[in-house]
Amino acid sequence: MPTFVPRRGLGGGHRQTLASFVLPRRLVLPPAQARLIEVEPGVQVLVQCHWQSDRQKAMTAIIVHGLEGSSDSTYMLGIAAKGLALGMNVIRMNQRNCGGTEALAPTLYHSGRSQDVAAVTQNLIEQDHISRFALVGFSMGGNLVLKLAGEWGSTGPRQFHAVAAVCPAIDLAASADALHQRSNRLYEQYFLWKLHQRLRTKARLFPGAFDTSRLRGIRSLREFDDRITAFYCGFTGADDYYDRATAAHVMDRIRVPTFILNAANDPFIRILPETRRKILANPHITFLETKDGGHCSYLAETNGRGKDGRWAESQVVEFLSAM
Repeated sequence: MPTFVPRRGLGGGHRQTLASFVLPRRLVLPPAQARLIEVEPGVQVLVQCHWQSDRQKAMTAIIVHGLEGSSDSTYMLGIAAKGLALGMNVIRMNQRNCGGTEALAPTLYHSGRSQDVAAVTQNLIEQDHISRFALVGFSMGGNLVLKLAGEWGSTGPRQFHAVAAVCPAIDLAASADALHQRSNRLYEQYFLWKLHQRLRTKARLFPGAFDTSRLRGIRSLREFDDRITAFYCGFTGADDYYDRATAAHVMDRIRVPTFILNAANDPFIRILPETRRKILANPHITFLETKDGGHCSYLAETNGRGKDGRWAESQVVEFLSAM
């Protein structure tokens, strides 16, 4: 197994996580083909497509971002650059309402909408005739791609070849509760600020559909999911939402080569013992848990010869290239 060595001065889960937000990064990608895909009646998502000259023969990596991210999140752009350099098609998928698409869906996004990812893959199979594809997800997106892989089991599309997830939020309840710990309040407040903004935007775009007064008094992600996500997405409460949306229930059903990268010092992602047992018992899953790395950060040293120090991205594309 490869070993992750943090960049000098950036050891520790919080340092890694925060540094990934603040360190400048220059990424230049060729222009993408923007496409709107209907994932259910009246709901569209935006995907950014980067194609090789022969898109039908190349491996296609479909990447899904995390909570309050978008197709322009730096890790999405980083994976795209590395995948393109290795000859892959790369699809940067926005979850519904993300990437400036709030007007394209009268509903909210959440951690269980794996059917949206499935609809995107089906569109690419039918419209672009891709011969093989892999799913890649970060954090919340990691839960989505693993959940879909488990739901498909051995009955997924014949073009489905692999799945990779970085710091996946596969035990949703435990991770939401960890986010509320005092040491993680900065992260939680950031997510809540973004989620509050998004609901207010939805309320302006769809008058009468969303009641922003329900936001009053919300002080944790669990409370938001209980009073907003569950209420508007058909769950009885946060516990019901976390239970029905988690990929943990289907980890034992995955039947394609799978790579899961997790950091033991991730500030708020938690993987419970029963979920670990399912992961380790599944011969299709390669599970790499490093001592350091933070949340989806993995900042290593650069060497000036094409290595940008984004270790997790490199591990994912190396896994995909082996497919």
